Amino acid sequence: MTQPIELYYWPTPNGWKISIMLEECGLPYTIKRINIGKGEQFAPEFLAIAPNNRIPAIIDPEGPGGEPISVFESGAILQYLGRKTGKFYPTEERARVACEEWLFWQVGGLGPMAGQCHHFRIYAPEQVPYAIARYTNEVNRLYGVMNRRLEGRDYLAGAYSIADMACIGWARAWERQGQTITDFPHLERWIDRMLARPAVARGLAVDAEARQNYDLSKDKDAQAVLFGQKAR
Repeated sequence: MTQPIELYYWPTPNGWKISIMLEECGLPYTIKRINIGKGEQFAPEFLAIAPNNRIPAIIDPEGPGGEPISVFESGAILQYLGRKTGKFYPTEERARVACEEWLFWQVGGLGPMAGQCHHFRIYAPEQVPYAIARYTNEVNRLYGVMNRRLEGRDYLAGAYSIADMACIGWARAWERQGQTITDFPHLERWIDRMLARPAVARGLAVDAEARQNYDLSKDKDAQAVLFGQKAR
């Protein structure tokens, strides 16, 4: 591959999935920062490749047949990159099914529930005890699912895969989700194992200063953009 993939990105758990995968595969890429607090996800140029106005998205200038392709939705991007490179996305059917089970479990469960947990615990303008308990308890249940799955396994689908990459950005934020990680010893060991991977560390570090220098909990205008779903 000679031309870098364009990664439309902000340093969030969904963005990290793709930066980790690109690092693990050794693919060249360039960052196209989309500041979601400033409403850049609503720009017509971004909507042309990501109609749901969410990061991440990619443009691969060397797509199928050598022609450019854009891909949005983190799970779809992971699968695309896995097929493109032949890495971290099994080709044998039983192994692929296991990988996809845990990838879609994250996309449909862990990510949305942990995201709502973050919202009501940290960002909501008023405390809603029922919502806080509802999502904190659901994340606790999902952590239990992961913990049981990881007993006697190093990774979720057997071999290291895109399913693990999809989950680590959420699971490493267990404190923000009101969890006690020592209650989940197999999950705790998996988190440590994941964070020890050099490519995971590099992927999580992409544009980290943008996140470190920014406190969404204090930026009411950005909250209006993100949670009110309107351009700034």
